[in-house]
Amino acid sequence: MTGTLNLVGFGLSAIGPAIATGMIFAAYINGVARQPEARSVLQPIAFLDSRSLRPLHSSVSFLHSYSSNHIKKRK
Repeated sequence: MTGTLNLVGFGLSAIGPAIATGMIFAAYINGVARQPEARSVLQPIAFLDSRSLRPLHSSVSFLHSYSSNHIKKRK
């Protein structure tokens, strides 16, 4: 039972960075739709912000693979 709960927890933790990335680009699209001339200013900000979330994505996938392998070895 604990192995299954670990996997569910890691799956839920992966949703956070995905939602944050979606919100960043939704704000970027909204800003460009309102002021198209601001695209050159907003685009680097959006991409830099999304790149700052990349380590969080990587750590979640690493922990998920580590947990999966650890649980399989225990059984």
